[in-house]
Amino acid sequence: MGTYLITGATGAIGAAVAEILHEAGDHVILSGRSAERLDATARRIAGDTGGERVRTLVLDLTDPRRIEPSLGEAELPPLDGLVHSAGGIRLGTVEELRPDDWLDQLLVNTAAPAELTRLLLPSLRAARGHVVFVNSGSGLRSKPAWGAYAASKHALRALADSLRAEEPELRVTSVFPGRTASEMQRQVRALEGGEYDPEEFMSPRTVATVIVNALRTPRDATVTDISVRG
Repeated sequence: MGTYLITGATGAIGAAVAEILHEAGDHVILSGRSAERLDATARRIAGDTGGERVRTLVLDLTDPRRIEPSLGEAELPPLDGLVHSAGGIRLGTVEELRPDDWLDQLLVNTAAPAELTRLLLPSLRAARGHVVFVNSGSGLRSKPAWGAYAASKHALRALADSLRAEEPELRVTSVFPGRTASEMQRQVRALEGGEYDPEEFMSPRTVATVIVNALRTPRDATVTDISVRG
C-alpha cells in the first residue's frame, strides 16, 4: 500500500479521497489550515483502526512562503501521491475585483500548489509518485464574474503541464470537476444569489473515486486530464 498527502483534506473532495484511500489500506496524510478540523477528520476516517494509517499536517496555503518552515520538522516519508485539493474562490467582474481579490486566489490556487510540490519533489521522486491537481471546469473555460478564479485555475493547468514535462519519472494528472456538493459550492451559490441544494450537484465521493482511479492506473500509462460532469 502507498502513502498519500492530501491538501484541503477537511473539504468535501479531499476528505472523500482520503476516505477511499484509507479504506483500501493506504496511509494518508491529511493537510489543512485548522488542526481541530484535521483531527476531527482523522478520527472520522480512522474509525476503529485507531489512526495507525492516518496523520495530520497543518499547512496554511494562503501564504506560500510559510509552507517551507511548516514542513521543516514534518519528516515525511516517500510519497506515492500528492493530491492538491485545497482552493479558494471570489466572484466578481473585472470592474468589481481589486488586486487583493486576484492575488489571494492566485496564491492559494496556483502559487501554493507550486511551492508545496517543489518542496515535496524529493519525497515524490523517491517513490516515483503521482501528483494530482484538482482543478475546476473554470480551468478550461470562463464566464462573467469568474475571471479571477478561472485565471488561477488556468494557471494551475499550466503548472501541471510543465511539471509533467519536467519530471518524467512522476505522473501528473489534472482533474476538472463540475459543480460538486460542498461547503464551497454553498458559498458559490450564495455569491450567485441562488439556493444551495446538494442533491443538484455531484457527490464528492464520485469525484474522489475518479481521482483514486487515476492514482491506481498501472505504471505503463498516465491519465493526464480528466473532466468530470454531473
